Amino acid sequence: MAKRGKKYLKALELFDRNKTYSVEEAVDILKKVAEVAQRGFDETVELAMRLNVDPKYADQMVRGSVVLPHGLGKPIKVLVLAEGEDAKKAEEAGADYVGGENLINKILKEEWIDYDVVIATPEIMSKVAKLGRILGPRGLMPNPKTGTVTKNVEQAIKDAKKGRVEFKVDKAGNIHMPVGKVSFDKDKLAENIYAAIDAVVRAKPPGAKGQYVKSITVSTTMGPGIKIDIPETMKKLQELAA
Repeated sequence: MAKRGKKYLKALELFDRNKTYSVEEAVDILKKVAEVAQRGFDETVELAMRLNVDPKYADQMVRGSVVLPHGLGKPIKVLVLAEGEDAKKAEEAGADYVGGENLINKILKEEWIDYDVVIATPEIMSKVAKLGRILGPRGLMPNPKTGTVTKNVEQAIKDAKKGRVEFKVDKAGNIHMPVGKVSFDKDKLAENIYAAIDAVVRAKPPGAKGQYVKSITVSTTMGPGIKIDIPETMKKLQELAA
C-alpha cells in the first residue's frame, strides 16, 4: 500500500470510510477535506462509478456525455473540424480553432492537442478517421454517441463551452469524470454531481443485468474517496425528474 501524506491522513479523520453519505453530505465533507489539505490550488471534484457491466460485450458498453448545469469551473478550448458553411457557423459560434484538412494535417504532423474538445461534421469524418491514434487515447476523438459528430455545430460548441463532459466505461467497468471545482457553491456542486450520475444511469445498456450501479464515490483531486448512498441517490434522482 502506498504511504499516505499527513494531509491525506488528516482528511480521513473527517469522515467514516465505511459509511455511505448523501450527495449533500459528501459535498460538505469535500469542502472540509479541501480546508484541511490547503493544496494552494482549486482542486477538481471527481466522480467515480463502478458498474455491473462487462464492456467487452457490445450490449454492455456504457458511453455518453452530460452538460453539467454549472460547468467545470474552467475555460474550455473547442476545436471544430469542418469545411465551408459549417466552418463559418463554427467561427461565429465562438469555437477557438476551426479548420479542415489544414488542422487535420497539423494534428498529424505535430501531434497538436492544445484543446479540450473536438467537434466534427459528418462530412469530414472520413478525413478525421486518421487522427484516431492521436485523439483516441486522449478521449478527444469525435463520436456521434457523445454529440461531437454533428451538423449542429453551434449547439455542440455551446454545450462544450458550458461544461459538457464525456464518459466511457473502462475495461474494469468503472467510469471516472470531473464534476466541478471544490470552490463551487455547495448546491451547485451537488447539482452537477446529480446530473452526472443521472446521465450514467440513463446510459444503462440493454445487456446490463442485476444491480447496474455497484458503487459511487466522490473525491477531490488529491483527497480520499467518499462513498455515496446509492438507494438514497436514486430516490433523489426520481424526485428531481418528477
